[in-house]
Amino acid sequence: MVPRCRMDPGASRITGFRVRHHRLFLHHRPVLTNSLKEALVSFITFLRMFGRPLLVGHNIRRFDCLVLDRVLDEFDLKAGFQAGILGFLDSLPLTRQLLKDRGIHSFKQENLVKTVLGVSYAAHDALGDVQALQKLFWALRPTTSQIEQHTFSLDSLRSKRLKGTISRVIIKSESCGELPLVKSSN
Repeated sequence: MVPRCRMDPGASRITGFRVRHHRLFLHHRPVLTNSLKEALVSFITFLRMFGRPLLVGHNIRRFDCLVLDRVLDEFDLKAGFQAGILGFLDSLPLTRQLLKDRGIHSFKQENLVKTVLGVSYAAHDALGDVQALQKLFWALRPTTSQIEQHTFSLDSLRSKRLKGTISRVIIKSESCGELPLVKSSN
């Protein structure tokens, strides 16, 4: 997909992706693209091949899943997406829990793979990141209970965002000497 907003130059340096004249390039070569809606529908179809998978990603709760939640809502695809998955597992807090006594200072995926597996890989390449995370996950051997502690849904993200928004509204209102007013728009 061609990004809908401007790419950060640092992200372009890391990933090799650039946008020029509304076209996407990877290391100066043009890339075939789809619309965002086409990509989401293809992703949902792909996931259905696996039954109802648990989707695992490193540090996905604070960014990736928020973006996914927003675009699924935008195209009215959220219900179909959620019906096809068990949920999400963020491996960042899981690895922090599993490796807390190992003296690790950086829990970036690239560092964890180097520390735990003893190998380096091409970080920030989608396929390389997925393969490295899969190897890391299996090497750590988390228990079902540990996995469940770090599993979440898109709906749980929304309720946490709403709680955070309400807290900010109440704090702002109280600092202005006004009574807090929370009204649902649903």
